[in-house]
Amino acid sequence: MEKIELALDRIIEAMLSRVPSVVLGILILIAGSWLIQLILRIIRKRFERRSVDLSLRDFVASIVKFILYTMLILSVASMVGIQTTSFVAVLGAASLSIGLALQGSLSNFAGGVLILLFRPFRVGDYVSSASGAAGTIEKIDILYTTMRTSDGIAVFAPNGPLANTVITNYSSITKRRLEYKIGIAYEANIKEARDVILKVLIDDHRILNTPKPEVRVSELADSAVNIVIWAWAPKEQFWEAYYENFERIKLALDANNITIPYPQQEMRIVNREAP
Repeated sequence: MEKIELALDRIIEAMLSRVPSVVLGILILIAGSWLIQLILRIIRKRFERRSVDLSLRDFVASIVKFILYTMLILSVASMVGIQTTSFVAVLGAASLSIGLALQGSLSNFAGGVLILLFRPFRVGDYVSSASGAAGTIEKIDILYTTMRTSDGIAVFAPNGPLANTVITNYSSITKRRLEYKIGIAYEANIKEARDVILKVLIDDHRILNTPKPEVRVSELADSAVNIVIWAWAPKEQFWEAYYENFERIKLALDANNITIPYPQQEMRIVNREAP
């Protein structure tokens, strides 16, 4: 009985001796968290003053936050009596298995670094990738890139596949080419049709004069003479100009009695008299 009481006394004494270090560790954890948030705010304000790219701001802030919190947790653990050396040794021994388990995450991290290093796109750009992801870039994090599609849906694309696929950036240009393919009847006057279409395009202030709009015959098809139309517009007004001029071209052709024929097939019926 005396041995049990003696063991309990030692346990209580050990716990009481750890109370100051535990309380100090909690205080340091709270103060450290406040200090980390302060450092992150200072970094973000410094980035804003120097007009650092938004994608780089978020990425660097995420890495700094991870490093600082890791250092804080290790420091608090050492202060309360936890052997951090053994903890680090165990973590090092488990790094191989962790690396194998997190191959996808490590690939995404490397992809994020490559994206920020080579800058195929930035926050605010509209991009599409060969993997099928498309939208306006809202945020580039350590592992994922956030996009917003034209219909308002958020898409989270892993950085690894995104950095290793073909990316089309529609925001890195100043103008885009409108292209239409229209068929006119064989009986129609090609020169007249060209003049009508060019007038529609020239009358639109959104269509650029350089390069000039072009109307070319692209194919002599079965039922129509196919015409290809090229014109350039500023990227901000591309879709508006594209759809509105599509309608105007159709109305202008109708007004000048230039028909767009339906697909036609000739069928001949041969009557053969019975022998």
